[in-house]
Amino acid sequence: MEENQENTQEKQELPAQMFVKKKSEEARFRKPSWKEKIKHFLVECKRVLKVTKKPSRDEFKNIVKVTGIGILIIGLIGFLIHFVKELIF
Repeated sequence: MEENQENTQEKQELPAQMFVKKKSEEARFRKPSWKEKIKHFLVECKRVLKVTKKPSRDEFKNIVKVTGIGILIIGLIGFLIHFVKELIF
């Protein structure tokens, strides 16, 4: 019976404890300093460089083709917009 009373007391105390901030929680919500931002940036750069690899010759050719086609399409759209604007005005 005493165990039941202890359990109910613990349950009643839990909601009040949820609103008490611990130091680690306060540190999580504070604005990072510029040193921490730089350190985080360098860690992310290191992680990305570990994951990336040099593309093979075929992959590189495909990237160049797709990029070139994209540039041509965007240029064509810009030209058409400019051409239509000149015709209307």
